[in-house]
Formats: sequence, structure tokens, C-alpha cells
Amino acid sequence: MKSGIHQYIQRKNQMIQTESLLCDRTIQALYTRVRESAPAVFNLLVSSRMSSLLGFLNYDLPLKNRGFNPGSLLADLNIPPTDIHGPLTALNTYRRFFERQIRYWECRPMSLNHRAIVSPADARVIVGSLSPKSRLFIKEKFFQYSELIGKNRPAWLSAFRNGDFALFRLTPEKYHYNHVPVAGQVMDVYEINGQYHACNPGAVVRSVTPCSKNRRIVTVIDTDVDNGTRVGLVAMVEIVALMIGKIVQRYSPTAYDFPRPAAPGLFLEKGVPKSLFCPGSSTTLLMFEQNRIRFSRDLVQNTCRTDVCSRFSSGFNTPLVETEL
Repeated sequence: MKSGIHQYIQRKNQMIQTESLLCDRTIQALYTRVRESAPAVFNLLVSSRMSSLLGFLNYDLPLKNRGFNPGSLLADLNIPPTDIHGPLTALNTYRRFFERQIRYWECRPMSLNHRAIVSPADARVIVGSLSPKSRLFIKEKFFQYSELIGKNRPAWLSAFRNGDFALFRLTPEKYHYNHVPVAGQVMDVYEINGQYHACNPGAVVRSVTPCSKNRRIVTVIDTDVDNGTRVGLVAMVEIVALMIGKIVQRYSPTAYDFPRPAAPGLFLEKGVPKSLFCPGSSTTLLMFEQNRIRFSRDLVQNTCRTDVCSRFSSGFNTPLVETEL
């Protein structure tokens, strides 16, 4: 296999695709030479202040946005203009473009299966398990379990121990809203402070368990309620990354109307917007109780493929291949 590239599987046609990683050389240098030779500088670069500055330079700088053409960028990214909710002329800066809204009720049709769990985002996913008895057992490669949802949350640590997880990586060009993956009642919502490591696959391998190091928001949902999905407790962990200034909670049962934060006691409908990653790349992780869900067969088979040149596979010395959803 070729070194230095990163590949994934396109779910629609099961074709192997090679990802064009944004600022890849810069990020690789940051996580090798800078981290090793100047750790203080490295820590500054993955701080909140620096992440916000990089976001401004990439998305808000007036000089960069001069003459911005959203129609041309939509064409370059193969995004149908008919997917966009609202006038294209409103997407007149890079930030507004990457915070775009879509007609998800038309272009992201929901499964008719009431028990189905849906993807929270347009993303590349790896599925895994924390149970040593599972064929998908992945031990603390993307996160340290005891840190991920908070060491001071014993009830949730107990609930999800030996459970299953799905890790969704959003690349910079993606639609950056998270949607609710299940129907249920919010049990808890809290924020855990942390850094702003990149979610570039090479950086993830080198930074070691970044999902439990980065700033994140945890929402615990009870689906075993009336009109719920009936798959037990589900933890939705929204994780910042380099250039993500914040995660804005915008739960909207109808389109994007009247957004509000998810709060304990609120019933969340499946498939509707929950939050927005302010632009960049980012990660959402779903955790499930043990023996409560079954992943789609193709996602399991793709994760374990050995014929795909994945940086996760080579970096962690085990097959870990993403599927594009």
C-alpha cells in the first residue's frame, strides 16, 4: 500500500476513495517536529485562542472573502444547489457557506424503521466496541473511556462500560449541523473543557486519544420512553477540533425554526437538527449500552477491511477503515 495517503469506502457504491486532506503537510509537521521540539508552542497552537484565530483567518478574513462565489464552490464540492435551504446569495462568506442549512427533510430521507438509529452527520464513520468479547473491540485508540464522558459521572461510566460506539469524522467541506440520531428524552447535558486537536487521521494517530482530550459536549438520551427508539441509553459526544471555535446547541423540531439548547427533560425527535459545529473539521461520537444495538453489516465489514490504505489502520496496527455516510 502507498504510504502517506488516507482512503475510505464510499457507502453508496462501496468504492475505495482517496481523501484530499486539508493542510495535511502543515498538520503532520505540527504533530511531529513542533510537538517534539517545542511542546510549549504545540500546546499554544491547539489552544482555544489559537483555534479561534485560525478559524478567523480561514473563514472570516475580509480579504479572503472578497469576490466569494458560493455557486462555484458548490459545483467544486459536487453539492446540488437544490439541497440548500434559503437563498444562495446569503452564503457570501466562507463561514456562512460552511454553516449552511440544507433541505434535510427532502435530501436526507429518514428510515421508516422506528427502531433504526440514524447518522448524526454527513461524515466518515468507524464502528467499534469496548467489550473484549466483541469482534469490534477497539481498546482506547481514539479515546480513553474513563475520560471521555467525565470521570465525575459514575452513573454514565457504568451505563456505557463494555458498550458499542460509532465515531463520525466531519471533514471541512461537510454540512456542519449535527442531527439527533435517536428519539428519546434528555437525561443530562454537560460540557467538558479541553484542547483543540486536529481530527486529521494522521494527527489523531499521533496525538493519542484526542476525543477524550478535546473540549466536548455530552448529551445523554434515554430512548426507552414513550415514542422513543427503544435502544437504551445513548450518549452523543460532540467534539471540537482545530478551527472549531464552538459548538452551538440549536435543537429544532421543524426545519431550523425556533432553535433552543437540549436540556434535561426535553424529548428529542429523531433526525432533526441538534447543534452546529462552527466551521472547520470536527467529530461526533455515539455510545450505546452493551448488547442494545446492532450495526449495519456493511459498516462492520468495511471497518475490518485490509485492502484499504487507512492511516488509522497503519497507525494503530489493526484494520480501521471509515465509511462515507
